[in-house]
Amino acid sequence: MDDYIAAFPEDVRRILQNIRETIRRAAPLAKEKISYKMPTFALDKDIVHFGAFKTHIGLYPPVRDPNLQSRVLPYRGEKGNLRFPLDQPIPYDLIADIVQARAEAARGKTAGKRPRPPGVSLPSRG
Repeated sequence: MDDYIAAFPEDVRRILQNIRETIRRAAPLAKEKISYKMPTFALDKDIVHFGAFKTHIGLYPPVRDPNLQSRVLPYRGEKGNLRFPLDQPIPYDLIADIVQARAEAARGKTAGKRPRPPGVSLPSRG
């Protein structure tokens, strides 16, 4: 992740590092890695990817949490992925809330989600 961030101009590096620190605070148990050639944080599964582009910072995957929909709407790009324009303030508080929601979902703590009873398995795909 250090190498990825270092490859950008100073102003973009600062933003990427701030996003990295925001994600670390929001999901302190998440592990850093590179996936899809982007910085990624994972718990048991990938919870968030981010990347720098010519005019924006992308955040993936799409946000599905109904409690965050109105806040992510101004940043929604095609396929629902988020785009934070580089010429506007980056919404670090929104990024933190997204990461916290995804971390909770990864741990099975989202509202309305019940754990499977012991001995119950999902049908196989085949």
